[in-house]
Amino acid sequence: MGKRFTIYVVTAMLLGIAVGSLCHELIVSGVDRANLSGHFSLITDAFLRLIKMIIAPLVFATLSVGIARMGDTKSLGRVGLRAMLWFIVASLVSLSLGIVMVNLIAPGSSLHLALPAANATSGTSAAALTVHDFMVHLIPRSFAEAMANNEILQIVVFSVFFGVALGQLGHRAAHLTDLIEQLSRVMLKVTGFVMLAAPIAVFAAITATIMNEGLGVLINYGRFLGGFFLSLILLWCALLAMGFIFIRGRVWRLIPFIREPVLLAFSTASSEAAYPKTLEQLGRFGVSERISSFVLPLGYSFNLDGSTMYCTFATLFIAQAYGIQLAVSQQLTMLLLLMVTSKGMAGVPRASLVVIAATLSHFGIPEAGLLLVLAVDHVLDMGRSATNVLGNCVATAVVAAWEGELGPETQST
Repeated sequence: MGKRFTIYVVTAMLLGIAVGSLCHELIVSGVDRANLSGHFSLITDAFLRLIKMIIAPLVFATLSVGIARMGDTKSLGRVGLRAMLWFIVASLVSLSLGIVMVNLIAPGSSLHLALPAANATSGTSAAALTVHDFMVHLIPRSFAEAMANNEILQIVVFSVFFGVALGQLGHRAAHLTDLIEQLSRVMLKVTGFVMLAAPIAVFAAITATIMNEGLGVLINYGRFLGGFFLSLILLWCALLAMGFIFIRGRVWRLIPFIREPVLLAFSTASSEAAYPKTLEQLGRFGVSERISSFVLPLGYSFNLDGSTMYCTFATLFIAQAYGIQLAVSQQLTMLLLLMVTSKGMAGVPRASLVVIAATLSHFGIPEAGLLLVLAVDHVLDMGRSATNVLGNCVATAVVAAWEGELGPETQST
């Protein structure tokens, strides 16, 4: 699809803004607006369900075969260790940048909100992130259940065991390995069919959001939104600069290849929606399938750079809104806390909000302050999702370069 796909998606976004604004102005009743936006949301929901239909078998097939092709567990462990090392460094950069930027911009300092009642809540459980729940999301009770619930982290765990077993059996499991590899090819073909509906889904998603909230919400939260998106831009620059250290000038040539998945993640506010396209484009960039099929699913579980930065930025924004000052030592403690809790986000519904709720509770910041960011959370999620995709693309390319498996670009975009 190339550049035409990008043009279609951008056009759909602009049309969605125009139609959503028009409907917001013409339809006075909030109930009528909600009903109409619900019809548009059906289109987006259908598209995202189609994407989720693809992801589970695609992750299983590509990851299992990728691990089986690695040959020995020593190679697997080395790639996994390098990937996790990158994820930890990227998370530290994301969290630190969020803290620095929110302190410099201070988007909540002008709100001067009174502290809410002690029993006021946001409706998001702050106790949702526990070691028990993380283990539940990590280890599947059954592979069928993990596939049925689209639990990516659980599918990754099973696929690692399955792929290692395939590799250990060698030629005795060669036919099964080839069969699973063909499954991945079929799922990528199905992805191509589904992507034809992407511009329509983007139009519906933007229309529904603007129709409900109106453009006014962007103005009211201008300082917060502007500060966060500026921080995301700086994070993009930091991640690309980190990538430049290892793959030099090729990091800039990576951008045209990942333009489509990043734009798709931004417009649908879902990094999952971009997974199949991301896998395909990394292959075109020259990343070996062996590396991309292993590192990318891990990244979707442990390397959510945009979501990670949002946790520090939003938490300190809420503290500023209530006039609560956190000492440098407390902010450093928050950074270390989020280094751990943010790794449990994979598979948790509304993950960023759950992590923030838990962090607010830990530092004595009113949990009801989470309501301050809910109105623009979808807009913020667009930026987070796009950044998550970019961060995982850079991470995968760097690990491929470390392993000497970053080949030439096979197709220009």
